[in-house]
Amino acid sequence: MASPKASFATRLRRLARMAVWLYQTGKNLRSIDGNDMQQRNQAVIDLGRGALAALDIELDIGTPPQEGNVSGTLVVANHVSWLDIFAMSAVYPSSFIAKQEIGTWPVLGKMGKNAGTVFINRNSRRDIEPINQAISEALRAGQNVSFFPEARTSSGKDLLPFKAALFQSAIDADAPIQVLALRYYDADGRRSSKPSYADINLPTSLWNIISMKKIRIRLDFAPVCMPSEFAGKDRFALKDRAEAFIRSKVEEDADTFQA
Repeated sequence: MASPKASFATRLRRLARMAVWLYQTGKNLRSIDGNDMQQRNQAVIDLGRGALAALDIELDIGTPPQEGNVSGTLVVANHVSWLDIFAMSAVYPSSFIAKQEIGTWPVLGKMGKNAGTVFINRNSRRDIEPINQAISEALRAGQNVSFFPEARTSSGKDLLPFKAALFQSAIDADAPIQVLALRYYDADGRRSSKPSYADINLPTSLWNIISMKKIRIRLDFAPVCMPSEFAGKDRFALKDRAEAFIRSKVEEDADTFQA
């Protein structure tokens, strides 16, 4: 059975709110002081919450993050949609690792740069060492950094193979690692592939999202892990731990998944 659709008027209203959000967020990000971590974190939280509100998207925190100050943490998640960034930012403010092409996107690319996004060339292994160094420096300075070890988006039903390379940054900085799983649901409470950004362009993805009657994003956080306290202590062991937790959550209700 197909998921219920939003009315055409609702879709137009969401687009209008997104346009207002883009304008206001662009202004806010231009005024950020890059040396003021608290100001940047609050701006990132506001960015995430504002985008979700504009699109009528509900956040559901299943297993919440560990209480306490959030700083200098490597945040690891599965990758389904460009909405992932806003859902994570609304709960756990951080800078993101993203592919180079996003940096060229109009408006969103500029906003990403001002929010501290690190853009990398996924096709060049020569980028890995300097990127790990940059992430380690950010972590030591108390900045949270998020990345998606699948390296590209999936349908959300299962996981793509995780890549271990960027886990090295947490080892080098001995920084805590926060793993989280994202799942997307429709108005009937079923898992949905409609918000996925896999194999489609941005305008098509945006239209799919605003056309859904309702989207609920569930986030589940694993216990924080310190690399120096984890058996194995190499990037592959950390990758396997993160992948196992996220896979367990993604598979929990995969039988409700609607393509």
